[in-house]
Amino acid sequence: MIRYPFCLVALLATHVAAAEWTNWRGPNGHGAQPDSDPPAKVSPTDNVLWKAPLPGRGCSTPIVHKDRIYLTCDIGGKDGVLAYDMAGKEVWRHTFGEVAGVRHKNAGSGCNPSAITDGEHVFVYFKSGTLAGLTTDGEEVWKRNLHDDYSADGLKWDLGTSPIFAGGHVVVALMHNNNPSFLLAFDKATGKEVWKTPRDYPAPAEAQDAYTTPFVAEIDGRETIVTWGCDHLTGHDATTGKELWKHGDFNPRQQGNWRVIASAAATNGIAVVPFGRGDFLAGVKMGGEGDTTATHRLWTREGIGSDSSTPAAADGKFYVLTDKGRNRGTVTCIDAETGKNRWESELPRSAAIYYASPVIAGDKLYAGRSDGTLFCGTITGKGLNNVVQNDLGETLIASPVAIGKKLLVRTHDHLWCFQ
Repeated sequence: MIRYPFCLVALLATHVAAAEWTNWRGPNGHGAQPDSDPPAKVSPTDNVLWKAPLPGRGCSTPIVHKDRIYLTCDIGGKDGVLAYDMAGKEVWRHTFGEVAGVRHKNAGSGCNPSAITDGEHVFVYFKSGTLAGLTTDGEEVWKRNLHDDYSADGLKWDLGTSPIFAGGHVVVALMHNNNPSFLLAFDKATGKEVWKTPRDYPAPAEAQDAYTTPFVAEIDGRETIVTWGCDHLTGHDATTGKELWKHGDFNPRQQGNWRVIASAAATNGIAVVPFGRGDFLAGVKMGGEGDTTATHRLWTREGIGSDSSTPAAADGKFYVLTDKGRNRGTVTCIDAETGKNRWESELPRSAAIYYASPVIAGDKLYAGRSDGTLFCGTITGKGLNNVVQNDLGETLIASPVAIGKKLLVRTHDHLWCFQ
């Protein structure tokens, strides 16, 4: 057996990670890709490597594995998935049943969840309830409908949660109002249920609705699924689905209409939880046993947060993009342990809302606005420098993807690749 020097192994691992984005929030699961360096200036005429027309509407973020890009999309009125090569050529497409209707005219589609891949299969989930596994060559392996099998769609708006990998399985959070809610694990090869864990907590109307995506972390030596929704942050054993801990007190006045869209993010064992429709943030030390509400809250802040845009997290810092209201366009770097601002920067103002989540690529931060504007600024110890305002001229809802020196941006009309 050939034994490579450790430095070479580390270099190869870094190279592979820099060339992949296999789930919604990227290699670290929290919107950061330190080993990438895409261009700051992008537009229909600047640094365009290629752009590919899309056959229909979809708001999902593309994923990348090796030389393939996968994304979900409305194809002829059906739930669809597309594969492209890194030159922008369509390799294959596959459709399922009829696409679900859109409830949110700006940020909605029947194809909001991002695909995931383990390099052998691609797994997709749609607002229609369809969850399916395909080969990386586009052959359907299995398909099932979670609305038929578990509970009808109870969300007021369009489905947002993406599937994840945990415990060697495909895991989906089914969390909505007036219906049973669950964490569900499915066998990757067959789509059969592996475990089902109820996730229902007392909450007012619509506060049970969650459009969030769980993430996986090693906590107290155990692979743990961390899920935010229904006024609770929870940790579940990735192998069995058993609830290990729960953390509440995110809606002490039991207000209605406190649905959550922005997902939690984490760094250094601390999760940031956006709640209260963009008006609050909390820092929670993950782990423990049972109800940790009284023991694991590190800090709570009012008057700052994000409603739709999930914070990025890296190296003990949270990067929060205020996505609506009078302070929209404010990017705040927050110390994970103390909750205090390290710096705050303001992007140029507009009436347009940020639905896309910020992405950190090397020392750059990208933030996409719904009017087709993509900002890029260099991260320093005092804030964002050299902010570039890029205008793509097309509706932008999906989060950007950083792959080495490339930047992928999915608009309503095209998949763009910049370098």
